[in-house]
Amino acid sequence: MSIWTRITDALAALTQGESLTAIFDRLRTPPERSVAFAIAVVALGAKMAKADGQVTRDEVTAFREVFQIARTDEAGAARVFNLARTDVAGYQEYATRIQIMFAEDKQTLCDLMEGLFHIAMADGYYHPGEEEFLEQVADIFQMPKAEFSAMRSRFVPNAVLDPYSVLGVDPNAPMEEIRVVWRKLVRETHPDSMIARGVPEEAIRLSEKRMIDINHAWDEINEARG
Repeated sequence: MSIWTRITDALAALTQGESLTAIFDRLRTPPERSVAFAIAVVALGAKMAKADGQVTRDEVTAFREVFQIARTDEAGAARVFNLARTDVAGYQEYATRIQIMFAEDKQTLCDLMEGLFHIAMADGYYHPGEEEFLEQVADIFQMPKAEFSAMRSRFVPNAVLDPYSVLGVDPNAPMEEIRVVWRKLVRETHPDSMIARGVPEEAIRLSEKRMIDINHAWDEINEARG
């Protein structure tokens, strides 16, 4: 069964009266947890795409890029996106349920936020409505403001990309300490690590930009310090 069929079944249960809480409770353990993660990206992404008042072709394309949708799954994926976009449940409710599910796995919540930033920036403009949406979701996820700001700097054009912020280290930290953090981030961003955390294979592209930024930040610090 395609993951999109499983996601459709889960979201369709909302229209039949099942609560969002009950649905996420059923998806709490692997491998079903990957379905819950995908629902979160779909639902939050679909709702955020309307934060600027419209859903553009670029945003839909970005959604497809995150999940690398096979041609045979296009119809199912489109149905899921439309279900999530019209669902009466607010995005705060989705964000709260996913925060509870991944409370002990902050990196997965980071993966999800990066997917939302990717969709937000698809049209090349960071709308104030998208900023407000992402800030509220980050608050629900209990993401530190410094971490949110660092993530925003990697996605929003013309933002100052501080390599120390990207790695989350103090600019005065010893080089060896920074090296340890860099290696840890590289391991966490590896596709195998993401799959082990329950991130569906369809969402592995979430890690590509992060890996590039992490390595670029390390190279920049390494070069600056000689």
